[in-house]
Amino acid sequence: MSTVLVKNVGLMLSGEVAQPILQADSLVIADGLIQKVGQGLSAPAGAKVIDAGGGAVTPGLIDSHCHVVLGDWTPRQQMQNFLESSLHGGVTTSISAGEVHLPGRPKDPLGTKCLAIVAAKSWANVRPGGMKVLGGALILEKGLTEADIAECAAAGVKIIGEVGLGSVKVPEEAAQMVAWARKRGLTVMMHTGGTSIPGSSVVGAAEVTAVRPSVASHINGGPTAVSLEGAQEIVDQCDAAIEIVQCGNLRRAVEVARYIDQTKQWGRVIFGNDAPSGTGVVTLGILRNMALVASLGGVAPELAVCMATGNTAGLYGLNRGRIAPGLEADLVFMDAPIGSPGQDLLQALSEGDTPGVSIIMIDGKVVVTKSRNTPPPVRAAVVQA
Repeated sequence: MSTVLVKNVGLMLSGEVAQPILQADSLVIADGLIQKVGQGLSAPAGAKVIDAGGGAVTPGLIDSHCHVVLGDWTPRQQMQNFLESSLHGGVTTSISAGEVHLPGRPKDPLGTKCLAIVAAKSWANVRPGGMKVLGGALILEKGLTEADIAECAAAGVKIIGEVGLGSVKVPEEAAQMVAWARKRGLTVMMHTGGTSIPGSSVVGAAEVTAVRPSVASHINGGPTAVSLEGAQEIVDQCDAAIEIVQCGNLRRAVEVARYIDQTKQWGRVIFGNDAPSGTGVVTLGILRNMALVASLGGVAPELAVCMATGNTAGLYGLNRGRIAPGLEADLVFMDAPIGSPGQDLLQALSEGDTPGVSIIMIDGKVVVTKSRNTPPPVRAAVVQA
């Protein structure tokens, strides 16, 4: 059994809104899972030891909105290894919102169904740099039947990509397909705001409340946002998760964050990038989302961490995204960046600074020992000999 002891943690952030800060300075990992979390823990002889150096440990960040295709390449931006680069921004899991950028993407029922199944099965076997990708999001096209959706679910498809990106746009038609999908446990995303790519549609509060998806995708626009009143109506009138993205309207992101904080609905917010897109690839986007809502949106920084981790894991039923016994040991060691007025991670986020990342672990294995994309942290974790 492979065992890892993480010690000397200055700040342990759980990813759980109910208790975002843990009174713990160490944890033990066994065979890729968190075994114990507590104070002054020790591990058997021969265990690997990681000294957190007094810095913070968080769950691995989850990008709730990524337009992957097949493999670590984006035809939208003609970039190789963009996911592996995002890993260096602390993202250990990315979730597909639909493989819409595939050149020649099929739009007939059979083609769109086959693409979702192939992508889901492919991403189940590929880990760029170690990152986990939940891929294969079915795009709703006219002609899809309940049997088609059932077949996709049986083949491993877990997501309906953004409703509105395909040919199904009328709320009544979309609502029927969404009901079929949710009946089978699929998580349903829905595009909100103005058009993003040719063929997409403008979606406001009336459409979202009529369709009732699992996620109101990019509430702050992808990239064009609904009005603040429309966003508030979505928050008030439906139970969907509220997604804030980096490649969107940052003013609306701040306004929605303030409204969420006022209404104390922190557990509903999830963070995505909505990249690759015309905005590009934002490898530090999830860290930047955390800093944005903590510095300008009035959200406590420890709750911003939950929005980047545990909230998304809970929505998608992932056995990660939180720090607790029995969960996958996907962890990020980070701290205030050198030069920040913030004295620790939480203060740096409140200042609006992008944290500095040192070690990144996936399933208890160190996959990054020094981020090449973030500024250096004040307190860096090290793997002890």
